[in-house]
Amino acid sequence: MSVADLTTSPVTSTYTKTSSRLHSPQLSLSSTRLSVHFSRSPRPNPRAQNFKITCSVNQVPAPVAVQTEEAKSKSECFGVFCQTYDLKAEEETKSWKKLINVAVSGAAGMISNHLLFKLASGEVFGPDQPIALKLLGSERSFQALEGVAMELEDSLYPLLREVSIGINPYEVFEDVEWALLIGAKPRGPGMERAGLLDINGQIFAEQGKALNAVASRNVKVIVVGNPCNTNALICLKNAPNIPAKNFHALTRLDENRAKCQLALKAGVFYDKVSNMTIWGNHSTTQVPDFLNARINGIPVKEVIKDHKWLEEEFTEKVQKRGGVLIQKWGRSSAASTAVSIADAMKSLVTPTPEGDWFSSGVYTSGNPYGIAQDIVFSMPCRSKGDGDYELVKDVTFDEYLLKRIAKSEAELLAEKRCVAHLTGEGVAFCDLPEDTMLPGEM
Repeated sequence: MSVADLTTSPVTSTYTKTSSRLHSPQLSLSSTRLSVHFSRSPRPNPRAQNFKITCSVNQVPAPVAVQTEEAKSKSECFGVFCQTYDLKAEEETKSWKKLINVAVSGAAGMISNHLLFKLASGEVFGPDQPIALKLLGSERSFQALEGVAMELEDSLYPLLREVSIGINPYEVFEDVEWALLIGAKPRGPGMERAGLLDINGQIFAEQGKALNAVASRNVKVIVVGNPCNTNALICLKNAPNIPAKNFHALTRLDENRAKCQLALKAGVFYDKVSNMTIWGNHSTTQVPDFLNARINGIPVKEVIKDHKWLEEEFTEKVQKRGGVLIQKWGRSSAASTAVSIADAMKSLVTPTPEGDWFSSGVYTSGNPYGIAQDIVFSMPCRSKGDGDYELVKDVTFDEYLLKRIAKSEAELLAEKRCVAHLTGEGVAFCDLPEDTMLPGEM
């Protein structure tokens, strides 16, 4: 789940969002063809940079507008998203909801290439929710971001009302209500796990500061870039004005994989599997909980009598599924990761079915399970569909489950000590017990 299009160096340039003669596009319109030309900025102040796609083809030929004070007060419009429509009027006639702003980092990567089209189609937020996509990349990936925006244009999604692209999180994250943080540096040959924690931690510390400065005060943040649990902790620690409860580390793909394996073993379709929890870290210490899971409403251990398989083969298959996929496919999971991000979002905007729950890596302070405070740990959650969640209290523990949860807890506490310099908690000290990073992160 890593996308190599984010750098840790400071942002130095992008395209402008507001008007200026130096940075204005040259637009020529005729009855048969629309031509858009972009001019590159000579590296102005990065805080004033962003590239916005907001216009639609107008059938009336028009010359390039001369900049006036009135024109300067309006946002620049490029492409098919900046058009003549009146969204407020359309809301009145179509009963559409208020436009929602969603930011995606690592937007030029493979995971985003699958996810963005799910978001634009209405699959996550529904058929009456217009959406604005704000795509964050690096200077190196900027041309690819333009290509992504072109594909979104060509897909003709009626709910997609605005697309902007940029490399400055302080611009891209402005007023966003959802932030999907996918971009992260992949683990290179010979790189120690502590080094990856430090490098990616710096990315998420900066993004946390940007969210704290400019995002909606109730923004929901889903961290995908690995190691996602500790990256989520770093991000929330750098965003003190946003509720810590609003930050999630993605463990939904692990939950989906566990449901698949249980369904295969029991000979049922996967929708018969419920109450599946992934406890702990998104690493090989994660704990797929077969004790509380159900198949057709019956406890898994009563349906699958082979308890040795559950404790050994099932658990290992879920923990190492990503590595097996890489061996078969030659690349890490992208499409299934995108599906799991969409699933995680839908779990927060759709009421949880009665008696069921879902997994998410969330802040542990105040948890009812006795898990260490002040880390991000995957636990069972329920939602009323308002974007918020509550932790499930009616779960059962046995010695096997508690022992494995403790191991994942110890790993996350060690990771926390290793990034203390990024969370404002003093000098970092790395005493990681062993290398339990998932194969896809290497």
